[in-house]
Amino acid sequence: MRHEKAGRLLELARLLASTAEGLTLDEIADRVGVGRRTAERMRDAVREVFPQMEEVEDPPTRRFRIPAGLDGLFQAPTAEELAALKSAAETFAGQGAGARAQALRSLEQKVLSATRAAARRRLAPDLEALLQAETIAVQAGPRPFEDETVLSAIREALKAGSSLSFRYEGGSQPGRTREVIPYGILFGRANYLVAAEREGSPRNWRLDRMREVTPTGRPGVRPEGFSLQDYADESFGIYQDDTEDVVLRVLPASAEGALRWRFHSDQTLEQQADGSVMVRFRASGMRELAWHLFTWGDQVQVVAPQRLKDLLIEQIELARKAHATGSVAPGE
Repeated sequence: MRHEKAGRLLELARLLASTAEGLTLDEIADRVGVGRRTAERMRDAVREVFPQMEEVEDPPTRRFRIPAGLDGLFQAPTAEELAALKSAAETFAGQGAGARAQALRSLEQKVLSATRAAARRRLAPDLEALLQAETIAVQAGPRPFEDETVLSAIREALKAGSSLSFRYEGGSQPGRTREVIPYGILFGRANYLVAAEREGSPRNWRLDRMREVTPTGRPGVRPEGFSLQDYADESFGIYQDDTEDVVLRVLPASAEGALRWRFHSDQTLEQQADGSVMVRFRASGMRELAWHLFTWGDQVQVVAPQRLKDLLIEQIELARKAHATGSVAPGE
């Protein structure tokens, strides 16, 4: 059997061992990227190697799974996987996300401790070579606040379906104690708790302004059907305001870069006859979008909305005033 076929069978075995409810033949075909007949043959081949594979009736179909997991022999990580894990941990650490960096380092230790010694020895040279040859470019920006005590309290409330109490050193009433229903956490240039006070709409609370964070034990479950991803996608960045239909024109000189750039999760791109690219999406957070558009220099023109144009002009005027000749004392 060719190596690629063996690799695909092992991939399928891992999929079947990683699911509690099992996969249907159509799901197998979709996950592995093959037709249904090929999926049937692969399932039968996996069953020969792993006779513990189960069939679960799920009318009108059947599901297949390997309930006891796979032996460590079949689960040895690759050098590329370990390098990616270590790189992600270092990226988090460099961004100030110490809690998540430590979680990935702990996972790395668990993976290595579960890997047989012979496999670790084989991996070591390739892993060292990759780690020496790859690094993360450090980008300018704020270091997000990430306190393990705060994150732990929020996660405890989310898992328990409990409301959350904290003293908030922000907003219009700094120092006021709040009790909210936690919806989730947004990680980014700054980290936020998405939560709602009783009968209110969800809003963002900066983690670095939260003090004395404690799950109350009182019921506090986010509404059924709420999607944190959909909530995040409503805004270009973190700030939520009125949702606008945004239309941008990227000039021909930067069209290639625009085709590879994601301005928003639901954007559409249209190449024009003159070589430019029209970008369309619907979002809130016009101020953050205006800040981002400055990084494109003169290569992006705002077609709509007018409010975004006005914000750009406003920010340009503020910068002009701040840097006008004579506004900064010599030596400062």
